[in-house]
Amino acid sequence: MHAQSQLLAQGRWRWYEPLLWLLAFVAPALLPGHALIVNEIAIVALFAVSLDLVLGYTGIVSLGHAAFLGLGAYAAALFAKHIHPDPLLGLLVGMSAATVLGAVCSLTILRGTDLTRLMVTLGVALILMELANKLDWLTGGSDGLQGVLMGPVLGRFEFDLYGQTAAWYSLSVLLALFALARRWVRSPWGATLMAVRDNPLRAMAIGISVPSRLAVVYTLAAALAGAAGALMAQTTGFASLDVFALDRSADVMLMLVIGGVGWLYGGVAGAVVFKLMHDVISAITPQYWTFWIGLFLVVLVLVGRERLIRPWLWFGPRSRP
Repeated sequence: MHAQSQLLAQGRWRWYEPLLWLLAFVAPALLPGHALIVNEIAIVALFAVSLDLVLGYTGIVSLGHAAFLGLGAYAAALFAKHIHPDPLLGLLVGMSAATVLGAVCSLTILRGTDLTRLMVTLGVALILMELANKLDWLTGGSDGLQGVLMGPVLGRFEFDLYGQTAAWYSLSVLLALFALARRWVRSPWGATLMAVRDNPLRAMAIGISVPSRLAVVYTLAAALAGAAGALMAQTTGFASLDVFALDRSADVMLMLVIGGVGWLYGGVAGAVVFKLMHDVISAITPQYWTFWIGLFLVVLVLVGRERLIRPWLWFGPRSRP
């Protein structure tokens, strides 16, 4: 009982967290010219949180997480173009499609080593990319799925050219799913995930069903990634083959390296830093922005995240919300 109450206490929102989220929601209004980048950050932050569920909390290494992002994007885009333009319905469709794929793929990660899992997850993303390329009558092939027009959010809020509605929509979905993910990992069930990550054999010895934990968390993470893909397609009105690309999975891995794994805010922080660096550096040196991000990662590894970002440690990985 004491351990359970301690977990529930750790899961409570701290006083500064609502302020951070309030600042995020105010940003599109205070900086209307940067609403589009806020929208992009919210989407990739949700994608990073989804990967952190499988990498940080269960230790599953994946280089094909973009498979769920891409399927969610295409499912939501096709639903909006051919069935109904309502954003929330499309979001549910994208999440549902990614959830089904995640449930099927979870069967493959229960066998083999980390290298096997890495190759299988990468293979799934490549298969989906090739299918989207070949089924050009449905997906648009290499030209992408264009002309995706979305209806107003909740029937009232039209998507505008400046991206303010898109930013608030994506931030709202991010906050809702982040709160759910936080609830999962700070529950007794979430504690069993970390037990599986640290020592699967010991977890099995004390009665934890390791295969079921891995399958469930992989499926949940796929649903979150599918939601990020749906948001991407809905707010841009476009879905292309690059949503399945290895670059997507590699970039989100870098975000977790920057922000830290096993800490949900690490995905959010990593997404903010990565996207802002990308936006600023590519504007200065479009050809060499990857060099500077690579240099930053090298310094981050050599110096250490705690020393480099010491002023942020008061709400950082030590509290692990």
